[in-house]
Amino acid sequence: MAGKGRLSGWVRRRAEGASGAAGADVPDLRRDQLVRAATAAGFPVVPAAHPANYGCSCERIGCPIPGVHPVSPAWQTQASTDPDTLERWLNRDPQANFVTATGVGHDVLDVPAEAGRLAIERLIADGATLGPAALAGDRLLFFTATRGNPADEDEWWPCELDCHPETRDEHPGIRWHSRGSYVLLPPSRLPSGETVEWLPGHGLDLPLPDPLPVLDVLADACAQFSYEPEREPATWLR
Repeated sequence: MAGKGRLSGWVRRRAEGASGAAGADVPDLRRDQLVRAATAAGFPVVPAAHPANYGCSCERIGCPIPGVHPVSPAWQTQASTDPDTLERWLNRDPQANFVTATGVGHDVLDVPAEAGRLAIERLIADGATLGPAALAGDRLLFFTATRGNPADEDEWWPCELDCHPETRDEHPGIRWHSRGSYVLLPPSRLPSGETVEWLPGHGLDLPLPDPLPVLDVLADACAQFSYEPEREPATWLR
């Protein structure tokens, strides 16, 4: 159980240790390596805005989600794993954040950090498969296999937990990022001054687990913290 304690302790310290906006305009030298690793793992990526001057690098006045959205409104069609395209993007703006489009090669289950920490402890204790996972401010991101890109389009099934950029605030508990959504990739910088970070030992070298067993544990953890009504996860799926 030592690994469980170290990992959940790291999540707690990171989630509680917001550092403010200091250094928000300084590029992260790890960015290029980490984003290249994401595309090599099959994650389609696209450039995103970044925090700048206590606001957003985009030109929108009063941007409602500063530094955490794609640069282009056509991000869904532009997201790519092509190495040449990626290098052009990396060279264009050394400070740009990057997002990965979900529902193509992977999904992401996104929960409040304290519920996610509890879920990690339970997953490790049960010997369950825990794939790549990242801490993004006060949220934990669990990367899983996707249900959103079947060979037969009629086989795709939506879920009321599905989250899109415009519905993010409607999901204070579990957010399921699949078709039409995205998440920030490490080491993207947040307006708080924190960075998105892979959990120790849970980077892109791990296989993507089936989302449903992970969802069961996350649902129980969120219910314990009253982020969601206490419902059986299976009844949420359609």
